[in-house]
Amino acid sequence: MTRLITYCLAALLGLVSVLPAMASPAGKWEIEFRDSRYDVTMCGDGTQLCAELIWLGNGADNAENMPYLNTLLIDRATPSKPGQWKGKLHLFGQTADGTISHVSADQLNVRGCIAFVLCKNFKMYRMAE
Repeated sequence: MTRLITYCLAALLGLVSVLPAMASPAGKWEIEFRDSRYDVTMCGDGTQLCAELIWLGNGADNAENMPYLNTLLIDRATPSKPGQWKGKLHLFGQTADGTISHVSADQLNVRGCIAFVLCKNFKMYRMAE
């Protein structure tokens, strides 16, 4: 039995060592609607996630939304598991509980919920540097 456990652990460690590490989510990202862009950084102690609204366009650049330009959408979300952070989202005057998942090198999924009832999901795609 111990030999079987040893073989399983060795196989698991071998598999983990060949899996590619996911790149950092830091960089420029665009929302799926292509009307806003964000600068995502690792902030706080270096494990927290921040995202600042840096561009509005394609109809979102209106008088109602412009006051939110250069403000934080995500402010120090904390890691909840590998590739996932939880924290407060600041969405154009509303605050929601959020979960940000780094699903691939070029995609973030963001879910925001107000009172666990009203929830919205959206995707962000990495912009070419």
